[in-house]
Amino acid sequence: MSRRGWLLFVAMSVIWGTPYLLIRVAVRELSPATLVFARTLPAAILLIPMAAHRGQLRPLLPHWRWIIAFTAVELALPWFFLSEAEQHLTSSMAGLLIATVPLIAVVIYRAVSPATERITRRRLLGLVVGFAGVIALVGIDRRGTDLVSLAEIAVPAVGYSLGPLIVSRRLADLPRLGVVSASIALAAILYAPVALTQLPARISFEVLAAVAGLAFLCTALAFLLFFALIAEVGPSRATVITYLNPAVAVLLGVALLGERFTTGIAVGFPLIIVGSVLATGSRTPDPVAHS
Repeated sequence: MSRRGWLLFVAMSVIWGTPYLLIRVAVRELSPATLVFARTLPAAILLIPMAAHRGQLRPLLPHWRWIIAFTAVELALPWFFLSEAEQHLTSSMAGLLIATVPLIAVVIYRAVSPATERITRRRLLGLVVGFAGVIALVGIDRRGTDLVSLAEIAVPAVGYSLGPLIVSRRLADLPRLGVVSASIALAAILYAPVALTQLPARISFEVLAAVAGLAFLCTALAFLLFFALIAEVGPSRATVITYLNPAVAVLLGVALLGERFTTGIAVGFPLIIVGSVLATGSRTPDPVAHS
């Protein structure tokens, strides 16, 4: 891998491991709907003109139904429910549970394409090990864990698994920047009516900084860097960041928010990552978007 490739790889691993921390801070004062709106509107303002300038929006029009479907499963629902969940879960726990996306993707892809997505012994072992990690994580740390929030985390985990499937089956020939920028703009429009009625009377500088980080760093800049990373190292290598993001989420949560590094994390995290690597093998899902 080139020096530029390594720099992009490290940058993406850090950037997409950061949203869990920022969401945890932002939901102290913002409702989930307001946070999704505040995150997507600035990113859309930046990305839509770029996509329009490159002529990447017009080709999307005949595919508007699938653009809406992609927006729902990859952005609108996951970001809302992740914000809901982080009102009660630590950012570390949220990041680790989202790490199950490759495992869920294997199961979904198998159900959709049984002829091409075989469950080999290696994949089956990976699924068993990975989900054992989830059981260890949740089971060992069950004290004080909100069960409703755990269920809410399932929405982004499943959504992030379905999003790439929609892209590969229905939107593969469309420009990625156009798809992502249009989806972000649609999410902002969707949440605007509710978000604008839930604006707090006062927003602290800390929360403003978290929202700015989510909008400009973790959304707008992240997608631009991810496209550059794919161009530099290819889609297969680019997806390896999926395995590093949770580690960044845990480190940031422990170091900056004072979250505990629990026995559940120590046991469950390695099992989830090893299981994901085994289950996906040489073919990893293409993560179009993240938290």
